[in-house]
Amino acid sequence: MASSTAGATTGWYRGRVKAVPSGDCLVITAMASSKPGPPPEKTITLSSLIAPRLARRGGVDEPFAWDSREYLRKLCIGKEVAFRVDYTVPSIGREFGSVFLCDKNIAALVVSEGWAKVREQGQQKGEVSPYLAELLRLEDQAKQQGLGRWSKVPGASEASIRNLPPSAIGDPSNLDAMGLLAVNKGKPMEGIVEQVRDGSTVRVYLLPEFQFVQVFVAGIQAPSMGRRAPPDTVAETDNSSNDHNGEVSAEPRATLTSAQRLAVSSTSSGEVAPETFGVEAKHFTEIRVLNRDVRIVLEGVDKFSNLIGSVYYSDGETAKDLALELIENGLAKYVEWSANMMEEDAKRRLKTAELQAKKTRLRLWANYVPPPTNSKAIHDQNFMGKVVEVVSGDCIIVADDSVPYGSPLAERRVNLSSIRCPKMGNPRRDEKPAPYAREAKEFLRTRLIGRQVKVQMEYSRKVSMVDGPATAPPDSRVMDFGSVFLLSSTKGEGEDTSAKNSSDQQAGVNVGELVVSRGFGTVIRHRDFEERSNYYDALLAAESRAIAGKKGIHSAKDPPVMHVTDLLTAPAKKSRDFLPFLHRSGRRIPAVVEYVLSGHRFKLLIPKETCSIAFAFSGVRCPGRDEPYSDEAIALMRRKIMQRDVEIEVETVDRTGTFLGSLWEARTNMAVVLVEAGLAKIQTSFSSDRIPDAHLLEQAERSAKRQKLKIWENYVEGEEVSNGAAVESKQKEVLKVIVTEVLGGGKFYVQTIGDQKATSLQQQLAALNLQEVPLIGAFSPKKGDIVLAQFSADNSWNRAMIINTPRGAVESLKDMFEVFYIDFGNQEAVPYSRLRPVDPSMSSASGLAQLCSLAHIKVPNLDEDFGQEAAEYLSDYMLNGATEFMATIEEKDTSGGKVKGQGTGNILIVTLVAVGSELSLNALMLQEGLARLEKRKKWESKERQVAFGSLEVYQEEARTDRRGMWQYGDIQSDEEDAGPVRKAGGRR
Repeated sequence: MASSTAGATTGWYRGRVKAVPSGDCLVITAMASSKPGPPPEKTITLSSLIAPRLARRGGVDEPFAWDSREYLRKLCIGKEVAFRVDYTVPSIGREFGSVFLCDKNIAALVVSEGWAKVREQGQQKGEVSPYLAELLRLEDQAKQQGLGRWSKVPGASEASIRNLPPSAIGDPSNLDAMGLLAVNKGKPMEGIVEQVRDGSTVRVYLLPEFQFVQVFVAGIQAPSMGRRAPPDTVAETDNSSNDHNGEVSAEPRATLTSAQRLAVSSTSSGEVAPETFGVEAKHFTEIRVLNRDVRIVLEGVDKFSNLIGSVYYSDGETAKDLALELIENGLAKYVEWSANMMEEDAKRRLKTAELQAKKTRLRLWANYVPPPTNSKAIHDQNFMGKVVEVVSGDCIIVADDSVPYGSPLAERRVNLSSIRCPKMGNPRRDEKPAPYAREAKEFLRTRLIGRQVKVQMEYSRKVSMVDGPATAPPDSRVMDFGSVFLLSSTKGEGEDTSAKNSSDQQAGVNVGELVVSRGFGTVIRHRDFEERSNYYDALLAAESRAIAGKKGIHSAKDPPVMHVTDLLTAPAKKSRDFLPFLHRSGRRIPAVVEYVLSGHRFKLLIPKETCSIAFAFSGVRCPGRDEPYSDEAIALMRRKIMQRDVEIEVETVDRTGTFLGSLWEARTNMAVVLVEAGLAKIQTSFSSDRIPDAHLLEQAERSAKRQKLKIWENYVEGEEVSNGAAVESKQKEVLKVIVTEVLGGGKFYVQTIGDQKATSLQQQLAALNLQEVPLIGAFSPKKGDIVLAQFSADNSWNRAMIINTPRGAVESLKDMFEVFYIDFGNQEAVPYSRLRPVDPSMSSASGLAQLCSLAHIKVPNLDEDFGQEAAEYLSDYMLNGATEFMATIEEKDTSGGKVKGQGTGNILIVTLVAVGSELSLNALMLQEGLARLEKRKKWESKERQVAFGSLEVYQEEARTDRRGMWQYGDIQSDEEDAGPVRKAGGRR
């Protein structure tokens, strides 16, 4: 044992008592060591004392032997002492000495209590304690008082001898391991550790029966201490003061695994050196539990009848788990097979501790190379915000308070760390929500939407895009994960109290923990070195509670079923069929905003009718997509009403199936909020008497104009902005229309919205019940007649003009007639079986379809270069893109005359602007290089000159970028443009 300078001079040393083998023997370790590995130790027998012997194999205790050892053990174990060697007996290889505890002679204390007798003379001269006289005096005193082994109580000597079971005297084959486990599984059992075989194997006396058992520490495996020759020899601890060999523990067998320990053949020979850190692990266990009071919790028995258990020891006022301590210090590895016998919480602690030891490369893990991982920790990205959308049970979108709305960084998608909820499915791939997916999302929506939260970002993970191409790299998408805390001083309805208590009280309620505790999600079992939630243990505990309570997905019950009719993907006719159900009460209808499609258009869920609808504000429009302030309008509505409970009043449904009306959130008309913020305009084509709160809308728009907010930033009183140029406002007829058919050469048909005659006609047509086919000959349509024809696309009955008839008389129901639908502008060939005579009251009304042409521009015909491309662009924009347009009538072509495929009557020359858009279709055609400006005349009016000037910018843009018809340079002017101007109102 290393000594200090003072120790070398005086012969006295300081150390700590590691073990107490008997009533007169101590094993003392050095206080510190400059060499790696365990510190040196020395076994000291108290000079001139003889304590009673404890039983060896096949024997029994001497009277008072256990009490003697217990007195010395409780007095000294783990305490700092001062000692010196008084003499050595080489024949037995033992050192005898004096030991002091806090300036008290331990030998004197033992003798004074009567637990050892004093030997007056050794075998050789000088083999006596320097305190012999004092010891003899104390012995006489103890005898007179009848203390300890000198007790004068009748039968005391016999009563002090332990009644040891066979297993306690070295015969473990007599141990009924399964019986012991059955009686005591999970119960703490008091014991004293007598030997430490290796860091994870101890031999214990179970009290009060003194059953001597070997326990393998559950869930871990410490490095082996090697094997001695022969391996089946059980080294024994001799507790007598006369022939103690100085060893505190022995190695009966090789220590690899519990099975291998017992499988080593007794015929094996040779020695195996301890594994790396084997000695350190054994010493670590010895200084904590050897000869200490411990609690043993039996967890199970392996196939070789070895006991597997957890070992707990006291460290001051704290109970420590030996397995956890060994793993945390890198002196043992986690073992799954025995850990499976333990409680989930205990297993989790061991796995977490091993992961931390691996990260710090501690001892056993010094050369550990972590496996590759696709996750990375996120640091210093905590923020406060308001929840604007719940994507699913484990994903939300939070509006960052530090970023102004409308900014691309204003909203952040946060996936809840370390949990997984049922998937919502993908409607585009016809995937339905998994069981409890809707319930998990709704649970979060009702508790989080619009609420203030604190977000602690924790890690990001790279994942491959499921919907991406097969060649997409595996790191094509990065998902950010974090813990979200609901900031609330009050307990919400249905909130899990235990979940709240287990989280940081100052941070608020852990949302992930709340979801898992209600059975709406499971905790992800991460691989080693995969980043995870900082509150992972709390999540696992919440999951255990949910499983025990059979909540949500852990329940044996079938999940609730909810069938929702999605009218957004259904034909428009189905929306019209639903209109009476949404219109009949005349009251506000509760709804939930599922999605913000644009600033003024939304997807709503109507719980009462179990349907989802497209809904838009009546008479109010925001800028269209990719236009200035479009994103701000969307962002404002997301913050105000996304996934909120709202109320609506439905006025009507348009041709595309979008319901029009008003919407309130907390009694606030949201259209007014948009207009007041300068992010929407009132549509003048709407009748104000049809819109609730119309006066509030007008006040809001006046206020926005006065403050020049957003879309009104360039507003000048008395002027309007058209395609970027300010012109004098003139009273022109403006129609709100829908496009029903697109022809070549820039011509198209429109139908006016809000026409009472049209509404009445549509109601009459919808009420028709036409089933029987007219008899051949009884009904003979002629060219130019107005009839009813059944449109092939949707089987609806519409008014049509006969354009061509079969040659000769009708002979078959399959004879084909070419018809022109006068209310829509399209035409097709239909069989005789799909024609019916029309009532005169319906045929007398003029057609609703009005032929139009775009003003100031020339669009190539279908047989000209880029004519086909121009027609496709117009068709896609008018029929598949925007749904409603404002048509400003610039001129009228009154030449009349019947033109095949174009009906009869006037042609309106218009500037067409999609509702919610600032750029006219006329300008867009020029910008794409699919049209060119008409040739300008010197005598044009000032108004037309201004119009041409504003449009010329877009044509020049196409010319510069060589778009469309400008791809090969300038176009040669044609003679038609140089022709004379027709009379006023005529067509150019």
